[in-house]
Amino acid sequence: MKPVIEPQTADTTSVPDDALPELRPELPPFPGHLMTVRTAPPRPHASTSPSAVVGTEAEKLEAPMIAPELTPQESAVAQQQTNQSLGIAEKNLESARGKNLNAAQADLVSKIRGFIKDAREAAQITDWSRARGLAKKAQVLSEELTGSL
Repeated sequence: MKPVIEPQTADTTSVPDDALPELRPELPPFPGHLMTVRTAPPRPHASTSPSAVVGTEAEKLEAPMIAPELTPQESAVAQQQTNQSLGIAEKNLESARGKNLNAAQADLVSKIRGFIKDAREAAQITDWSRARGLAKKAQVLSEELTGSL
């Protein structure tokens, strides 16, 4: 039995092997150890005691605040705007009460309640600039909610 030699066809797209340079990229040496990167802080292993929670709440309230100092007139205007925005937001929340909400609407309700709570806390410590901003956010989101009902 004779070996069969296949005829070679001339391929115009092929390049002779000797025309290609031999490339050897120089890579930096691989580090001996890899570091892990945390995307979130580590979780506590044990539950915190109730006294520890109370202590952190007290620290939170006693922490110094950096807020722009408002004149008495600016403070009165901010207080009025805060109360107006809170009133609108709460009225809009009431209009959604008892209705079947989709997931996005329920998320909006949760955010609105959070902004209202935070605005009231800021108002309680007379941080009217912050209270006004939070109340306005609650108002805008509540208007978006009523528009989607």
